[in-house]
Amino acid sequence: MKHLYLFASIFFLAFFVLGAGPALVNAQSKPQRPTPTTGNEKKNQRPVPKTEEELQKEAEEKKRKEEEKNATPEPGVIAIETNVVNVDAVVFNKKTGQIIGGLKKENFQIYENGVKKDISNFTTPDAPITVTLVLEYSKWSSIFGQANGGYFEPGHYETVRPVAAFLTQFIKPPDDYASVIAFDLRPTPITDFTNDPGRIRDTINLLIRNQPAFRENNLYDALKLALVGGRGDSVVLENSKEEKTDYSGMVSVKAKRRAIILVASGIDTFSRINYGDARKIIQEAGIPIYIISTANMFFKRYEHLLPASDSVITNLPGRLTFLQAKNAMNTFAKESGGMHFEMTFPGEIPGYLQSINGLLRSQYNLAYDLEQKHEAGKKYKLEVKVDVDGDGQTDDKTYVVQHRPYVLGPPLPDKDKDKDKKKD
Repeated sequence: MKHLYLFASIFFLAFFVLGAGPALVNAQSKPQRPTPTTGNEKKNQRPVPKTEEELQKEAEEKKRKEEEKNATPEPGVIAIETNVVNVDAVVFNKKTGQIIGGLKKENFQIYENGVKKDISNFTTPDAPITVTLVLEYSKWSSIFGQANGGYFEPGHYETVRPVAAFLTQFIKPPDDYASVIAFDLRPTPITDFTNDPGRIRDTINLLIRNQPAFRENNLYDALKLALVGGRGDSVVLENSKEEKTDYSGMVSVKAKRRAIILVASGIDTFSRINYGDARKIIQEAGIPIYIISTANMFFKRYEHLLPASDSVITNLPGRLTFLQAKNAMNTFAKESGGMHFEMTFPGEIPGYLQSINGLLRSQYNLAYDLEQKHEAGKKYKLEVKVDVDGDGQTDDKTYVVQHRPYVLGPPLPDKDKDKDKKKD
């Protein structure tokens, strides 16, 4: 009886994800035709015609492969060479979590591989901020949101709400700037950096009124585009006649304080680059990533019904996939100097956004000059200490300085990479 109940529960969950869920959250999609039945009980059935979504997906994949074939090869990790190292830092009390403001250049010390460096540039939290909001906009985001949001509104609203709230409540024109990138099968810039309230409203309306089209989540490709730029879809709200255009990432922005806000499940299914490439790009960029992850809404509710690994039959992500996504988000936040917030209920969003805004508005930027360029492929440990009371002694036991843990030298040339692989 127990096994029968478990089987029925799994069947119901699979029906929700593959049947009822997408039908409710994607009104524009054409429903699949039922499998034709035969009266003579033949084992083989006639093939079912492909749906409009499947045909569109095949066309996108074919086009992508043609572009890859004709494109000029580029390295998976883009070199960011500079003689100055920038470090964003936030100071808060270990016990209370209170963010500490009003500090000056003299209150900080910065070390690279244990060697103290002179701070050549210092920016206080009064400086304007420039952010890129990266939003997962796929059918999976709809399903994850639908599991918690009910049936009276599309599930993707649960992921659009944090972006809409941040854009309308915390971006302060004319000094603050924001851009928005949505991704599913590929990352698509919705708006380039803007401080125009009208453009921000158009962005929110576009995300709310449309429906996600594909299941794939190109998370790593989206982060790469947001950080270092590249060639991709033209910016939607610019109504360009060109299908593709060159997009500049956050590293090319000259603002004093920069950050990425990522709202996504953490699951990647289709990216051209892999997890290791994404980590290196994040480490080299040195831009804090503040993450609101959305998969926990679904995982907490259905964990006991999910298989250990991805199911070929039901197409459900397995428990390991959700755990790997969580670990990836933790790693991206830590190695960029940002923070990860796991969303279990939509009611948690305002608190997360308040925290992210507080961290951004309390973010100091420290910079030091390099006497010698970093060696290619080498990792240099960073450590920032603070002396809050100015007595000459750092307050390591009382205060925490949140910052990226290390900086990387430029990537190794391809020949050196091959040598290292042979040594291994």
